[in-house]
Amino acid sequence: MKINRVGAAAASVAVVSTLALGACSSNSDKNSADSSVAPASKVADIKCDGKQSLKSSGSTAQANAMKVFSTSFAKTCPGFELSYGGGGSGQGVSDFTQNLTDFGGSDSPISGADAQAAEKRCGAEAWNLPLVFGPIAVAYNIDGVSDLALSGPTLAKIFSGEIKNWNDPAIAAENPGVSLPNLAISVIYRADQSGTTDNFQKYLTAAGGWTKGTGKTFNGGVGEGKQGNPGVGSAVKPTKGSIAYVEWAFAKSNGLSMAKIITDQDKTGVELNAESGGKTIESATLKNGADDHNMVIDTASFYKPTTAGAYPIMLATYSIVCSKYSDSSTAAGVKTFLSVASAPQNQGTDLENAGYIPLPSEFQTKLQSAIDAIQ
Repeated sequence: MKINRVGAAAASVAVVSTLALGACSSNSDKNSADSSVAPASKVADIKCDGKQSLKSSGSTAQANAMKVFSTSFAKTCPGFELSYGGGGSGQGVSDFTQNLTDFGGSDSPISGADAQAAEKRCGAEAWNLPLVFGPIAVAYNIDGVSDLALSGPTLAKIFSGEIKNWNDPAIAAENPGVSLPNLAISVIYRADQSGTTDNFQKYLTAAGGWTKGTGKTFNGGVGEGKQGNPGVGSAVKPTKGSIAYVEWAFAKSNGLSMAKIITDQDKTGVELNAESGGKTIESATLKNGADDHNMVIDTASFYKPTTAGAYPIMLATYSIVCSKYSDSSTAAGVKTFLSVASAPQNQGTDLENAGYIPLPSEFQTKLQSAIDAIQ
């Protein structure tokens, strides 16, 4: 079984071995990249060094961001490339700990046995570096309603089936002046195991009113399940009265209405956009302290923001790296890629269009400090 598992993991990486090159050769991707990626002459502060062909795998939530970064990597450092295979966070951690990849991708920071296995592989502590942030939208389909605000406790009641109609008094109280129809609510959720589901349920728990627990399986007990973000995103528009949680990119690509989220700081709701997502990242606290290079986000600072205008339903995805690599060329190559990916000139329109929040400058500075410390 172990041999098959390793072979499958390696195959997953091999399937996308031309990701960076494909991104560069595609005319549409090339034109998109040109709009926000600075030419090499403007990124002289980034030293292109070390291993030129890198491998990574894992979180599918960050896969589209990795495509954007791969294009930036190849453009900034000619001859360099990243091969990123999806397969989910579990595979990303497994591939990394088995030394099949140079760094891993995960929706959650590694801890416990995974952290021990990573430390064994590295011969040093493994770090969690939050490189990619993707907000989760609450998408809905109600004819004639283009402006809707919902609080965490009300969402908890909707996604557990306690609130069944759109004209329920709890929803009406949060939307004064909005004409809500006497229409049944159709909940749409992720049928597959999903980090998006886990983060959404963690938000509902933190915001209050959700007693169904967390985890990658939806526990609400109501609604219709769909496979992946594509399945959820495409199911909302044809389903009158529907509501769903879905990654921002898929809500945007399907032209869906998105609810504002009411927080303690914003009683009329926070709209999901790059600005509100940036405020969330700016206000994030780190579990290990601001000066620790193992940058694990305290998600409570997302779900119950203390900053006005911060959107509360945010998914942080991590690059899992060795704090010290046994091979100096790999260390330098990983540092080069991460420096390119996190550089302000590469955190722009293309990343936002792919459904992610560009890193605010102060957070980028903290992240770069950790990247620079990799040996």
